[in-house]
Amino acid sequence: MSGEIVIRRMPPDFTRWHDLLGLILRAFAYMDGVIDPPSSAHNLTADGLREKASQETCFLAMQGENIVGCIFAAEHARHVYVGKLAVEPGFQGKNVGRQLLETVETMARAAGKPVLELQARIELTGNQAAFARLGFVETERTAHAGYHRPTSVTMRKILP
Repeated sequence: MSGEIVIRRMPPDFTRWHDLLGLILRAFAYMDGVIDPPSSAHNLTADGLREKASQETCFLAMQGENIVGCIFAAEHARHVYVGKLAVEPGFQGKNVGRQLLETVETMARAAGKPVLELQARIELTGNQAAFARLGFVETERTAHAGYHRPTSVTMRKILP
């Protein structure tokens, strides 16, 4: 697979929900058996993604017609929450995730939101380190319902 990666806002007439779901499931598959509770990606459906995209902004990383990454951004009063950042396994480590996050940073600044926030699972220390290299800092640890130990790390980035 060669060619330039282009980041674009999901078009209003997007119909490739099953392709997007497949991308997310492939990108999150390495978490299976590593994180507890299991990833919420397992609960996603094509219809659920369509609904999510109607409430949040989604950006796609495209190589030609191939979707190689995505990110969802939800605007809140004082920050933008980043979720479902997914990069096709063969494209991980090639700055696609960085490009997607930078696109959300630009969107947040334009909307007057000075902070990005995301959550990483407690077991995924490599993800936490990667986000730290991008300027995110841990702000709290939280537990999923029914758990008495932290299961997630909340990280924030103050935008310059």
